[in-house]
Amino acid sequence: MGTVLWEPPADARQTSRIGDYLTWLERERGLAFADYPALWEWSVTDLGGFWSSIWDYFGVLAHDPPTAVLGSPSMPGARWFPGATLNYAENVLRMPGIGDDEPVVLAYSQTREPVTLTARQLREQVRRVRAGLKARGVGKGDRVAAYAPNIPETYVLMLATASLGAIFSSCAPEFGSRSVIDRWSQIEPKVLVAVDGYTYGDKTVDRQAEVAAIRQALPSVEHVITIGYLGTGGDFSELSGPDQLAFEPVPFDHPLYVLYSSGTTGLPKPIVHGHGGILLEHLKILALHHDLGPSDRFFWFTTTGWMMWNYLASGPAVGAATVLFDGNPGWPSLDTLWDLIDTAGITYFGTSAPFLMACRKAGLTPGKRLKGLGSTGAPLPVEGFAWVYQAVGTDLQLLSLSGGTDVCTGFVGGAPLLPVRAGLISGRSLGARVEAFDPSGKPVIGELGELVISAPMPSMPVGFWNDPDGSRYREAYFDVFPGVWRHGDWITIGEDGSCVITGRSDATLNRGGVRLGTSEFYSVVESLPEIVDSLVVHLESAGDPNGELLLFVVPAEGVEVDDALRARIARELRGSLSPRHVPDKIYAVRAVPRTLSAKKLEVPVKRILTGTPVDAAAARGALANPESLAAFAELARTRSGA
Repeated sequence: MGTVLWEPPADARQTSRIGDYLTWLERERGLAFADYPALWEWSVTDLGGFWSSIWDYFGVLAHDPPTAVLGSPSMPGARWFPGATLNYAENVLRMPGIGDDEPVVLAYSQTREPVTLTARQLREQVRRVRAGLKARGVGKGDRVAAYAPNIPETYVLMLATASLGAIFSSCAPEFGSRSVIDRWSQIEPKVLVAVDGYTYGDKTVDRQAEVAAIRQALPSVEHVITIGYLGTGGDFSELSGPDQLAFEPVPFDHPLYVLYSSGTTGLPKPIVHGHGGILLEHLKILALHHDLGPSDRFFWFTTTGWMMWNYLASGPAVGAATVLFDGNPGWPSLDTLWDLIDTAGITYFGTSAPFLMACRKAGLTPGKRLKGLGSTGAPLPVEGFAWVYQAVGTDLQLLSLSGGTDVCTGFVGGAPLLPVRAGLISGRSLGARVEAFDPSGKPVIGELGELVISAPMPSMPVGFWNDPDGSRYREAYFDVFPGVWRHGDWITIGEDGSCVITGRSDATLNRGGVRLGTSEFYSVVESLPEIVDSLVVHLESAGDPNGELLLFVVPAEGVEVDDALRARIARELRGSLSPRHVPDKIYAVRAVPRTLSAKKLEVPVKRILTGTPVDAAAARGALANPESLAAFAELARTRSGA
């Protein structure tokens, strides 16, 4: 932990976008900062000065100027840039530094032909689809829902919807109908755009029955438009009209799109994000942290059901071309995405920590020339950092990022002025006052604490849909520390600002008063060649401060989880972590339950093991593998003697 793997080049201030921003601050604002920590401190202390500088530095296109930067800093309820009107789509489609005939969208699929759209072609497609939506009565505030994969049609639809001041929401087609209905019945869309099916690797999945069920359950839908993905049918190409491309001026906090919490327990929370907040946040993080700009081709492996799709969609706003991929990243092998780097000319490759660890376990050595590599979705362990620099490239900047759907960004990550050290997130993002709080609500350094955000950020949600008094929103983030956003992760912040996130605080393993992070377990257990996946839960026990620690492992093919392997796992955990980390019992399971965005479900498993019925503990439609819950339900019955 902490070994330096990459350092900023000596000329980083002259060659990076954050360096150019620092020069601009000195020239235009008379502000000079010696290093990144000093810049970060200013950015979270002088909120008005920092966010107005982002607005001005990037030259945000506005129809009406703001009357202030921050009306009130109190949370919840902070109001940014009151009086301003703008449009997210207009700012994305400006595409600074990209010529009309240069590519801005490069789309690849395992079943469809590649598609390249130039800046001119993208604007024309948005114009056409916008006109078609408008002809069907879509206007400001109406909702447009897309049940579609990561393909150009979905991207164009989102921008066209935003250009009208309408509100977009997407679900990946692998979501079951119940899961989609749970989401969209809350927002009542006027238009549904859906594929007839999709392919995943060599599998073809028909979705016509699901689309019919969704339509039946949503009486608000006035128009269904089909993308003929599997067949030759579909009327998406008929979504057109003669209107010129225009952009509806909307207030800074006007809803842009609705994202959803994973919905593993209860209805997914409909998180409303605003035009201005998303625009400013993505300008800042994509340019100043990922160093993206003209000449870059930006890729992140994601589906339309994960916030990273929305993150990727903002690439052209900073002048970067966006690379879309539709398919199975592991088919026909784990080389698929690495090969795409060469095919598409990708300069910035984004993926998840589980994917990188799977590549490491498979012994891949892709060896690519990249400017940067982004990792998110779960903490990346030390071994993952080492593999990237050994097997992918020594010159790239690895940016381990953590944030959430709630803010549609990463609030801790890296920057071109910060070194990369094994197992550590390099620092806190500009404008994000991330702190670690002890149980009394005091910030701590060098100690494990609750991850909180103690000053507002523009990309915090406008609110939740259909939550008129804000009670659901307050309960989700502000019920533990009044006036301070509690995110629900454990974090340790070092003296130098580097961070380690050790898992969800609601999945805490608390043995004898010592809190243990789940990610530590997974790093050790899943480094063993015999283990493919794992999940750990802690069950409290009355009168026993240690409770019961249960570890579930998915063995590699042909491996039996016998007493010898259990003893080896215990030995590794004891030696690498501590005696407290040794589980009381180790069980073999066929699969670890995961959400559709690949997050492990520690809390629902814990609820099942403590007697909650499966259907009450987890919403099956939100899971990638709902059948995996059966083993835990059976174990719960066995343990209870039922």
